Amino acid sequence: MDGDHLAGVADLFGGLTRDELDDALDELAFRRDENLDADVDQAVRDYYLVGVDIDGIEMFAPGPVAFPDPPEGAEDLPHILDVERREPPREALAEAVRNRLTTDVDQADAGSERARYLVDVTYDAEAWAPVDLADVRAALTED
Repeated sequence: MDGDHLAGVADLFGGLTRDELDDALDELAFRRDENLDADVDQAVRDYYLVGVDIDGIEMFAPGPVAFPDPPEGAEDLPHILDVERREPPREALAEAVRNRLTTDVDQADAGSERARYLVDVTYDAEAWAPVDLADVRAALTED
């Protein structure tokens, strides 16, 4: 399952805790009678999902590079799971992405493939939420 599909599952609810996301994926696999290959950690690493703390609870919402696309069979998940729709504030999502990008800058060598990817993420994030990431881009492109 790709990052857009994982973001699509989270988008059905606005945001899900890790346990809720795992439950949703388990239910989806059961309904489809197949093993779903879903790497949530990779989706977070690649900014398809963003983890944000809301009232002391970490939840995952669609991230700045995602085009949320619920996978086949996911449309019934909100009726099956006992999870109310949430609306994580855009400002909190923007801050979470800024914090992640700032941390990722320290781990990416300027000019590397990862740095180039993160530069693209900064542009996506600025279009996605109220955040200015020019300083992060500059740090990623320093030689």
